[in-house]
Amino acid sequence: MTAKENSLNWFEISVEDFNRAKKFYETIFDIKMETQNMMGMDMAFFPAEPGSGKASGGLVKGPMHKPGADGVKLYLNGNPDLSVALSKIETAGGKITMPKTKISDDIGHMAFFTDTEGNSIALHSQK
Repeated sequence: MTAKENSLNWFEISVEDFNRAKKFYETIFDIKMETQNMMGMDMAFFPAEPGSGKASGGLVKGPMHKPGADGVKLYLNGNPDLSVALSKIETAGGKITMPKTKISDDIGHMAFFTDTEGNSIALHSQK
């Protein structure tokens, strides 16, 4: 990651009642959220400008997403390949909780880890 890149590139807000949460965010922001089922999770996406370099995110209902104080997942920018940062996590005192996993050809890869403070954080990269 360099100073020219965003340190945050994706966020997920965990939800229990998908339709209720989608309606809530569409209402308070006066937006239309596109939906998709991806990797067995229901997702609704905040409007975004693909390729702009701006951070974006969505609502997610899935087995690894439980709403509450710990519910928001931050995806830190691991480009060009998150394997570099992932390889340093355990020696720095963290724990890898989900290894590098392909999301899709066009979206790239992700991995989850717990930092030294107990926060659950994700990495994302195209490779």
